[in-house]
Amino acid sequence: MTYFIFDRYAFDGSTGQASFYYRFSDGRQFVETVQFKVVREYDAEALDRALFLAWLLIGVSYYKCFPVSRVSFTDSSIDMWQAAFLGKVYQEGMSQFAYENHLTRSDLAQFEPTSGASAQPVHYTGTGILALQSGGKDSLLVATLLEQAQQRFASFYISSSQSAPAVLGDIGKTQLTATRVIDRTAIEQARAEGGLNGHVPVTYIVMSLGLIQAILGNYSMVVVSIGHEGEEHHAMIGDLPVNHQWSKTWAAEQLFSEYVERYISPEIWVGSPIRGLSELSVSQLFIEHAWAQFGHRFSSCNRANYTQGADNTHLQWCGDCPKCANAYLLFAPFVAHAELTGMFGGKDLFAQSELAQTFKGLLGVDDAMKPFECIGEVNELRYAYHLSQSRSFAALPFVVPPSDFDPAVTYQSQSWARELIQRAL
Repeated sequence: MTYFIFDRYAFDGSTGQASFYYRFSDGRQFVETVQFKVVREYDAEALDRALFLAWLLIGVSYYKCFPVSRVSFTDSSIDMWQAAFLGKVYQEGMSQFAYENHLTRSDLAQFEPTSGASAQPVHYTGTGILALQSGGKDSLLVATLLEQAQQRFASFYISSSQSAPAVLGDIGKTQLTATRVIDRTAIEQARAEGGLNGHVPVTYIVMSLGLIQAILGNYSMVVVSIGHEGEEHHAMIGDLPVNHQWSKTWAAEQLFSEYVERYISPEIWVGSPIRGLSELSVSQLFIEHAWAQFGHRFSSCNRANYTQGADNTHLQWCGDCPKCANAYLLFAPFVAHAELTGMFGGKDLFAQSELAQTFKGLLGVDDAMKPFECIGEVNELRYAYHLSQSRSFAALPFVVPPSDFDPAVTYQSQSWARELIQRAL
């Protein structure tokens, strides 16, 4: 029986390059490298703990080629808590992948503890904020609010090419970039031989890379920009909820934070300052605080900007995908018709017949399935649509059910993260 092997990882302190090695028992191998910036003297033990976590999480990108239930480690070990943690990542975090490839929970990786004891967390003395950036509205809003709250921070962007959004040059005083080199050659060879493809919990990978860069810069707070997201599942596979963005949920943020506290250091914090806000509230705050500076330079469209290896120096909107339709719904209550349609080539997306089915999925109409994207919840998107209809926007060619969404609602979040931006609100 073939099984997946977590082989080893390495870090070169002279160059800042981390290497992560994986293989299958049939001999197939994968190597991923990530180039970091060594900013100052760092805590070597904390770094090794963070590299280990990233190694565990990055593995999903290669495991998915031939998903098997059995996994093993060459020289490393995990305890019972880590085994349960990884079970959630490789099952709940891979639920969309399982749905699209007709797999069940039992087909996915089953982790068993290989050690009964784990090392004590490190006492960490770093300080300061590392804020992850993407060029989308959420991270640009958080950067703006941090500045308005007079919080000093460094920005961090992960690139899969030699380019980065030009808009990031206007954020903060310190800009750090890591280049992630996915082993595309080995993945393409695997696919040619029947390997599978699909969505992985990439937010967890991004958070783990941010954690590494934070330690290399001696920062203590890793700030991500995630609102109230991912709580609505799309379908069920037995007892497995199918969720596009499990690693963006509140439960996932708490789980990641607990891992860091248990196995790396309780003096390192990872979380989102906008976790307690709905997507609609985030959009309204973006209009109020960041639109003047970034409104015509940002994009949340993955299709136009974030395919692997693409040049995304100048961010764009394709105007044809669920992310664009979702953004249009969220901004229509707050942005003038001419200005918003201008972002999409002069098109009112509500009037585009080819997007009608997409909007049905977003708005929960005619049993249309919610798109597999990072998007708002059905009830708040219905509310946003009805707000837009009091303005100059076209009507969709179907009836949108009413909404009882409360725009003042707030959700749970980590207090330390929320307090970072409180002075700006």
